Amino acid sequence: MAGSSDNSATNIIMNHDFSGGLHSWHPNCCDYFVVSTELGHPGFLKKPGGNYAVVSNRKECWQGLEQDITNMVSPGSTYYVSACVGVSGPIQGLTDVLATLRLEYRDSPIGYLFIGKISVSKERWEKLEGTFSLSTMPDRIVFFLEGPSPGVDLLIQSVVITCSSPSDLGDTSNRCHNTGVRDENIILNPKFEDGLNNWSGRGCKIVLHDSMADGKIVPQYGKVFASATERTQSWNGIQQDITGRVQRKLAYEAVAVVRIFGNNVTSAVVQATLWVQTPDLREQYIGIANLQATDKDWVQLQGKFLLNVNPKRVVIYIEGPPAGTDILVNSFVVKHAEKIPPSPPPAIENPAYGVNIIQNSNLSDGTNGWFPLGNCTLGVATGSPHILPPMARDSLGHHEPLSGCCILASKRTETWMGPAQIITNNIKLFLTYQVSAWVKIGYGATGPQNVNVALGVDNQWVNGGEVEISNERWHEIGGSFRIEKQPSKVMVYVQGPAPGVDFKVAGLQIFPVDREARFKHLRRQTDKIRKRDVTLKFSGVDSSGTFVKVRQTQNTFPFGSCMSRSNIDNEDFVRFFVKNFNWAVFGNELKWYWTEAQQGHFNYRDADEMLDMCIKNNIETRGHCIFWEVEDTVQSWVKALNKNDLKKAVQNRLTGLLTRYKGKFRHYDMNNEMLHGSFYQDQLGKDIRANMFKIANQIDPSATLFVNDYHVEDGNDTRSSPEKYIAQILDLQEQGAPVGGIGIQGHIDSPVGPIVCSALDKLGILGLPIWFTELDVSSINEYVRGDDLEVMLREAYAHPAVEGIMLWGSCELFMSRDNAHLVNAEGELNEAGKRYLALKEEWLTGARGHINEQGEFTFRGFHGTYKVEIATLCKKITKTFVVDKGDTPLVVSIELK
Repeated sequence: MAGSSDNSATNIIMNHDFSGGLHSWHPNCCDYFVVSTELGHPGFLKKPGGNYAVVSNRKECWQGLEQDITNMVSPGSTYYVSACVGVSGPIQGLTDVLATLRLEYRDSPIGYLFIGKISVSKERWEKLEGTFSLSTMPDRIVFFLEGPSPGVDLLIQSVVITCSSPSDLGDTSNRCHNTGVRDENIILNPKFEDGLNNWSGRGCKIVLHDSMADGKIVPQYGKVFASATERTQSWNGIQQDITGRVQRKLAYEAVAVVRIFGNNVTSAVVQATLWVQTPDLREQYIGIANLQATDKDWVQLQGKFLLNVNPKRVVIYIEGPPAGTDILVNSFVVKHAEKIPPSPPPAIENPAYGVNIIQNSNLSDGTNGWFPLGNCTLGVATGSPHILPPMARDSLGHHEPLSGCCILASKRTETWMGPAQIITNNIKLFLTYQVSAWVKIGYGATGPQNVNVALGVDNQWVNGGEVEISNERWHEIGGSFRIEKQPSKVMVYVQGPAPGVDFKVAGLQIFPVDREARFKHLRRQTDKIRKRDVTLKFSGVDSSGTFVKVRQTQNTFPFGSCMSRSNIDNEDFVRFFVKNFNWAVFGNELKWYWTEAQQGHFNYRDADEMLDMCIKNNIETRGHCIFWEVEDTVQSWVKALNKNDLKKAVQNRLTGLLTRYKGKFRHYDMNNEMLHGSFYQDQLGKDIRANMFKIANQIDPSATLFVNDYHVEDGNDTRSSPEKYIAQILDLQEQGAPVGGIGIQGHIDSPVGPIVCSALDKLGILGLPIWFTELDVSSINEYVRGDDLEVMLREAYAHPAVEGIMLWGSCELFMSRDNAHLVNAEGELNEAGKRYLALKEEWLTGARGHINEQGEFTFRGFHGTYKVEIATLCKKITKTFVVDKGDTPLVVSIELK
């Protein structure tokens, strides 16, 4: 049967035999699934080791299975189709199965091209064959199988489509390109064995070499390499046009062997970039990879990319070093990215939750187990607190009192000097550890001092928590960490105050956290604040004893995510987003550097199109952000303005943006990261921040204006502690700024619930709604990433001050952090994504039972929209109702007629 591809030609159908499950195939308004031929349908020939697709729940003849083949087809070529098909279900005699193309045009009606058909009998595989050729290219080409009568299942074992040129096969000028479906490199002449054919300079000259620098530079592979030389801009480099050789919605991996040379530059960033021109002539630049290259050795530049749009033109190039520095390239490979199976859940034997891994923490044995890091002196003192710090107490519960002894670090000549201990043998991989201690600074400090619990992990610094101290009281320090790769040495040490300043450390605890124990508490808390008692009161008929089924269709709590303009070109992304999120935020497209990269030249097109998609699908939106206070994010033309012109530019930005989108964005992040930057305040004075809020509120009073910052919730940054955030908000309010909400970005590693909750409790005293605005977590292990995400979602959802959660993206290759995605590049949900959906499902209420003698049915449910089905003796009635927030029971009257 058809299904084994011809070795002499390339099959352009992805996953042609369903060995990859349902990948690349989509149902046309029906259901589908894959089964093993070893099990098979009754009566069908069983074939060991194979699969086939079943297309079921078909209501129309045209419903079937389809695949987008747009970038696989070239005009003028003839394509040969062979499919192994069958049918199952209520049929008598024969029924037809058809192969068809759907041809979609931007400005014309959809067209259909018949390929072939076969009459099929029940319980028998048949071979469907046909050919097609296109003289011109539509905007989209979809191949699909259809035909059997409604109610009949369509079975597909394999599909093969191969092509040849219209002239004889010996003419290779018009052959169909292999577009990366298999393992072929889509880069032509990748090792320059054919000179510089297929390559060109991007704004510069390219030259072929067998050696350089008097023979000191020779190829790592092969006999030659290329250089991009006479570069006058950082974007100059070497490029290749790969139009027609890449397919949308496929992930590709790019690997280049590179180095730099000349201009007295010994080290520089080299990056691989994709330039894409869309059919509507929009330009996109997609960063693939970057690394620090040197003039000493060849290095491997490696990364992945994916196209959401059918491109009109695609160019891949290497760029980056300063002008005058040559880029050397020895080889370049771009292939369809291999699917890497996920790591299994980490197996951790005897995690010993709550057990301190610090030796002699209570100092009962003097300073035994401790040593001074650097040339300082350690001693034992008394007078420290006997109780555990609050965040540790929330994790550990009842605990014996501390000893009251502390380590005194004195005679310090560097900030990093202090007490240290080697803990290598006590650390277990993938466990999340909480850090807790009391710290105090001594006399002699001339200003606020930072104290930090740090870890040296094979000479890399890991932050275990820090606190800023400006008095002589004891202060709690809290943080967390996790190690995911086996280290050779782990050292914990306490550091931070200025040289000459003594400090004390008491009760240092580092212990693995039992997250499940915390979750039990959070479930109870969630039930209290996110649910309401409901009584359905029925009238109109004698309903006593009638069966009732209640199902929540939507939770009204805001669960949102970040998106980019390119994302919405991918219909699979849009379907996933609309199904799983009810709020959206734009990653870059509303930022000032995006909407006005050059003074007076505006780009609102991207934001307009994204907003249209959200409005169409009833998704609320946050505006991120009107200004960004960190200087590195400010456009060069803005930084070049004098004070008066900058004031005008700020006013124009406020007026232009907020007038254009008045009433459309529910929130705005007013001036992003004011705890970490001060560009506008430095240039225009302290009043500018409050004035931004005031002016924005005057232009669009319907929008809630947020402050927004990072590391507020994790104890890792003294610049953005909850206390400093509160002080900033109060200062703005005292100046009359209408601050309406508190944004916690939530870019967090190894989160610990009590630490996050402590920050929320402190911020909650302001009475303002708190949103997690950019939440993401990162782990190389998908299961651990799911654990981290569950910690954050449960802590946020269980806290009464939190009124919304926004993820900072969900899809691989479109996230700002590595190993943070929930959906893999080609659309497959990973374990972290499954955890998110499981929690969403947990937070929907279902109830069933009988109406009591008083005509009532009661339950307790999450806030949101509900559907109730009432089954009486003669009919079934369906009604909808809403459970909104409230402290008293909700009574819903339902009249049955």
